[in-house]
Amino acid sequence: MRTYKDGMKKDSSTENWFDELSKSNDFIKFTTSSDLQQDNYYSIYFYRTLIRSEIMHDQVLPFLTKNYTLEELMTQIPVQQLTITSDSYKIKSKLLKGYTAIQYGDNFTECLLVNISNNVSRTIGPPIMEATTLGPQVGFVEDMDVNINLIRNKLPISDLHVEEFEVGNLSKTGVSVIYVSGIVDEENVETVRQRLKDIQYDHIPDSSFVSSMIADNSHSIFPQSIPTERLDRTIGGLTEGKIAIVVDGSPNVLLTPALIDETFIAMEDYYVNWVLATFFRVLRIFGFALSIFITPFYVAILTFHYELIPPRFLESLIISRASVPFPPIIEVFFLELTIELVKEAGLRLPSKIGQTLGIVGGIVIGQAVVEAKLTSNILLIFVGLGTLASYTSAIYKFNNTIRFIKFPIIIMAQLIGLLGIFMGFIFLMTHLLRLTSLGRPYIGSYPFRKTAFNDLWFRLPFSMQKKRPTNLRPATLFRSTTDIKKPGPPSDFDE
Repeated sequence: MRTYKDGMKKDSSTENWFDELSKSNDFIKFTTSSDLQQDNYYSIYFYRTLIRSEIMHDQVLPFLTKNYTLEELMTQIPVQQLTITSDSYKIKSKLLKGYTAIQYGDNFTECLLVNISNNVSRTIGPPIMEATTLGPQVGFVEDMDVNINLIRNKLPISDLHVEEFEVGNLSKTGVSVIYVSGIVDEENVETVRQRLKDIQYDHIPDSSFVSSMIADNSHSIFPQSIPTERLDRTIGGLTEGKIAIVVDGSPNVLLTPALIDETFIAMEDYYVNWVLATFFRVLRIFGFALSIFITPFYVAILTFHYELIPPRFLESLIISRASVPFPPIIEVFFLELTIELVKEAGLRLPSKIGQTLGIVGGIVIGQAVVEAKLTSNILLIFVGLGTLASYTSAIYKFNNTIRFIKFPIIIMAQLIGLLGIFMGFIFLMTHLLRLTSLGRPYIGSYPFRKTAFNDLWFRLPFSMQKKRPTNLRPATLFRSTTDIKKPGPPSDFDE
């Protein structure tokens, strides 16, 4: 036994965590009696910066005047998540998460742990980065328990399983793996489990850290899991056989395995007619290609392939570039980097100032550059179209990938013209064909599967989407076993 300066006696099992935690000034310890010779007093330990003091005074301290044992106290305190333990590591970890530890009398081994943590979280609101005009307007927040609550309310089934992990040597970040048993491929679940256990890093502040650490290819610029703050996208992924990874402190839930084709799918596609949804998806795919290749084509054609330009358009182009002193590659890089700087400045500044800078800066700089003869007005139109097209993807993280890809292709176009663009395209497709997510192909159309086209590049009617995507290898293939009956034509005759 060891006696502390406050008169309290503790054995070696208590010393480990008490000595370590008491070095911090916000760690509080007190007893309910000044006479420590008695056996009916309580010792209370907690971090005052982590607990809710009103719960402590209203629902915990009043019961410490009746000389209950820890087992009796556990049945009396009207607080959830109470446990009695002698494990010093568990006691320390729970205290650091906002629990209060209560010891009775001279028993300094067992502690009653009471969860009165003060978890500060913003209220549930609409998604910020994936806003839609139709459909549910519920987005995830930074509290992991709140996010799991939202998911369980939408999938109130016993097959919805939640597995909790602790990641981060210092941050001890909570990570939950969520899946629907009976639909998900168990091999995918085991892969996620193993990769989460293999993470050895000090601080995990956001789900983006987990995404890069469990990715099949951590060097690829393509996101191999879909980050989403939309509840409906998460529910849709779980019912198809995906795995949701919820990270405490992050409003973005990770969906895996992922496909590059899913970055062109917006949840609003399911709230409109399938013909309109298909048109919008094709438009997003066209925007992806346009944003990558429009300026490389400009460089390649003006540098090597003037003969490909129609005569009437060539005349306008020559007039536009007549007073520009730079070659096309310098002209393109100057304007592209200027647009990127405007976008970066708009993102880093406060929202209202950033919006003003983006609009006024783009107009003023664009007009000034053209009037100063530093670039042609035709290129300004092309760069503007490419910039708009780069934001057509439904996943913001993928937009950053699009913004980067065009720069190496521009360099290839300057070196060997259209052949360089073609080589850049072949390299891009080769990389995507080799890329995997949890060992599954990253391109949904390779290898060819008929079910992938029911809701991938096209959004066919729900009556034709009876099967789940086979690329996920779901344990249960059919999501609907009956035909959706269509109403017959109206009759003008009474029957």
